[in-house]
Amino acid sequence: MPRARRSSLAVLAAVLAAAAVLVACGSDPETAAGGGPVVVATTTQVGDLARAVAGRRADVRQILAPNADPHAYEPRPSDVRAVTGAKVVVRSGGALDDWLTGVLKNAGSDARIVELIRAVRTRHGDGAVDPHWWQDPRNAAIAVGRIRDALIAADPGGRAAYTANAAAYRARLRGLDRAIAACMRAIPARERRLVTDHDALGYYADRYGIEVIGTVIPALSTQAQASAGEVARLVRTIRRAGVTTIFPEHSAGAKLERAIARDAGARVGEPLYADSLGPPGSASATYLGSLRANTRALVAGFTGGRTRCALPG
Repeated sequence: MPRARRSSLAVLAAVLAAAAVLVACGSDPETAAGGGPVVVATTTQVGDLARAVAGRRADVRQILAPNADPHAYEPRPSDVRAVTGAKVVVRSGGALDDWLTGVLKNAGSDARIVELIRAVRTRHGDGAVDPHWWQDPRNAAIAVGRIRDALIAADPGGRAAYTANAAAYRARLRGLDRAIAACMRAIPARERRLVTDHDALGYYADRYGIEVIGTVIPALSTQAQASAGEVARLVRTIRRAGVTTIFPEHSAGAKLERAIARDAGARVGEPLYADSLGPPGSASATYLGSLRANTRALVAGFTGGRTRCALPG
């Protein structure tokens, strides 16, 4: 058995053992201070969408921290405890947070499970379903509706609050989506060419007419690695396509990107938020904020700083 596989099994065994102790000792109450349910969300994006719908009625507890790589995450005893005490668990779905499956199976929880990728429009890449569905705001609007329905089912008394919160947030999503689309349409197609760390911006690119020229890691997951030959081919592709800017990601280092940019005669742009949101208090701590930050970074990189994008707050 490979060493990485043995390590993952050992971690999961430890988590499940801790879960047994926690369940025996009692778990957190399933009702939040506001009268609504306790909700557990896996990723930063899902957590933010859930908070937008929950408002003050429900207590949303997020597993992943900002700038954490969901592809590489291994569960902890505290995650099992959170799931055990929840009435609703919202997961992103697909390969992104499949680490949650073992915890859910063994936590002894009767929580309502919401897997958002099953509700949204998906695309394929690298021979699999691309799990980065939230990069298209239209998918986020669908996800918000799914979260609303799950919270109402778990807490019928909060129907009015959840419905109003979801409607208000969806209106903001639609406004931002229209503004991003208008901004990208103003840039010539030959300049809307993207190279970034891994294949995480496909939904965004499809939505806004951006051509993905290549990725440093030629895969949907950050757990893959690029070979020397793949890096050399990417450099040649960047030169042929006339790409001027390579965009790193906040949750990954930019050392290889700088080397590729140097060899290809390109520059390194502002980092993008791909798999995670930014830290609390930052402009990118929310899903809407990350879309604005990514759009401004891409527009600046595509146009060499000539164009600025007016986006609603």
